[in-house]
Amino acid sequence: MQTEYYHLIIYTPVDSADNIRQALSDADAGYIGNYDSCSFSSRGTGRFRPLEGADPAIGSQGKLEEVDEERIEVVVTAERLKEVLKAVKEVHPYDEPAIHVLPMLDYKSII
Repeated sequence: MQTEYYHLIIYTPVDSADNIRQALSDADAGYIGNYDSCSFSSRGTGRFRPLEGADPAIGSQGKLEEVDEERIEVVVTAERLKEVLKAVKEVHPYDEPAIHVLPMLDYKSII
């Protein structure tokens, strides 16, 4: 039976990135073959304006904000996806974190 995989992308303030990676690992994300805790990170600038009703961890309502952020990418199985997402939400500092879940093909199923 072929395992179904997802590509999980999470944006977080740089100072929270280690906590996010630890939560991902603890929830069994990032397994590739005989390796665990696999992830990729890149840094950039996140921009947002908290609207009325928001509870921003950084910035204030109505003011455009820029934050040094890290993009963390991992592979997760369909079986673990829900638990991994819950684990990330528990430690992520934003009330509305940017999290992308993309279905993916395992290259081994193609070759």
